[in-house]
Amino acid sequence: MTTLHHALETYRGHTIPHFRFVERRNTWFVFSGVLIVLSLIGLLLSGLNYSIDFEGGAKIQYPLGSGVTVEDIQSLLADAGRQGAEVQIVSGDQIAIRTESLAEAGDSDALLRSLADQSGIAVTDVSVEDIGPTFGADVRRQALTGLVVVLAAISLYISIRFEPKMAIGAMIALVHDVVITAGIYALVGREVTPETVIAILTILGFSLYDTVVIYDKIKENTESSVLVARLGYVGVVDLSLNQVLMRSVNTSLVVLLPILSLLLFGGATLKDFAFAMFVGVAIGAYSSIFLAAPLLAVLKMREKRYQQMEARRTAHRRGSPGEEATPGATAATALTSDAAARSATARSSARPRPKSKRRPPAKRKRR
Repeated sequence: MTTLHHALETYRGHTIPHFRFVERRNTWFVFSGVLIVLSLIGLLLSGLNYSIDFEGGAKIQYPLGSGVTVEDIQSLLADAGRQGAEVQIVSGDQIAIRTESLAEAGDSDALLRSLADQSGIAVTDVSVEDIGPTFGADVRRQALTGLVVVLAAISLYISIRFEPKMAIGAMIALVHDVVITAGIYALVGREVTPETVIAILTILGFSLYDTVVIYDKIKENTESSVLVARLGYVGVVDLSLNQVLMRSVNTSLVVLLPILSLLLFGGATLKDFAFAMFVGVAIGAYSSIFLAAPLLAVLKMREKRYQQMEARRTAHRRGSPGEEATPGATAATALTSDAAARSATARSSARPRPKSKRRPPAKRKRR
């Protein structure tokens, strides 16, 4: 019961956990590396299933007639010179055909009439969405341009708000999120639509929000010289992560629950958007904690001053083995010492200085 109560108090944010994220960074890096390799394999072998909005083409939809099979429709399309057309049955009573653009074909009206006659419906019941290849290429180029501009703007913002090394960690985490999300899309074969691009840009914003919260806490704690001297930079990063861990987890859960409801009960368009959001938010929450912060610790520990500080801490521990304490106790002691030092400094600066007593000038003797 005590363990359950402690876990509940930690989840509510009443107590701070003592996980050693940075010390186990190699485990997280290997796990992320495996996910990236699998994603790249999916992208290289399967590729992304772009919608006609990106590649151009025609999408034909109409009610499925009784007794008509997918093979019958494919045979009719092959006779019309469209052997590579994709035919699917949607919702059990709708036919969806994806083929080359009808704008360049002179027999488009005849093809639509043949499809309608085959299913026993009127030509007006056949809906056609036709996008030329030039327009699709423009949409793809604009989406990539928007993604690059967003990444550059985010990098500049973090460099100005924090420091360039934090921008490097954030950028690696964001690229990590995009590659894995795209790789999962390739592996499951979902169609990439403009809604997917919107979802990915939203994912970048959410992942950045989580990373900025963590970096801001790290920046706040590293400004304490007592805390850094006592714990070292790696220890301060671990402490900062533990302090904001439940905030990040709870924020992610609050976002994931409505996305999950859209994924389970939404329409076809909403499901594509929700799938990208669900994968991206989950990966973004993971990368902010297990990738962005440990990467920052690795980059900062290459600085000479932190290496010297760590060497002094190691020498001190070897000289005083009896003073070794748990990470939670050490962090609490450092925080208490830092608060006491700041309080003493404030009292010293607020205390009025006593006025110096001047001696009266000595009287000169008359001769």
